[in-house]
Amino acid sequence: MTSSKDPILAAFGSRVRQLRKERSLSQEALADEAGLDRSYIGQVERGEKNVSLSNICRISNALNVPPQSLLETIYVHQE
Repeated sequence: MTSSKDPILAAFGSRVRQLRKERSLSQEALADEAGLDRSYIGQVERGEKNVSLSNICRISNALNVPPQSLLETIYVHQE
């Protein structure tokens, strides 16, 4: 595993963690609500997983937010 994280995945993971903590949910509680494994949520929050659209929707539903709110802190500028 490389030590450099993809900044997009890291930003997404930070947003998931922020929203989870705002709702006082543990990783396990979020995982249970989303139908995912706790270890997967941990990997997402650490920016180690490239999350599928399906799982973005599962996580957003579990957090009671629209999917786009998980992406709002991510800005990619390509020239």
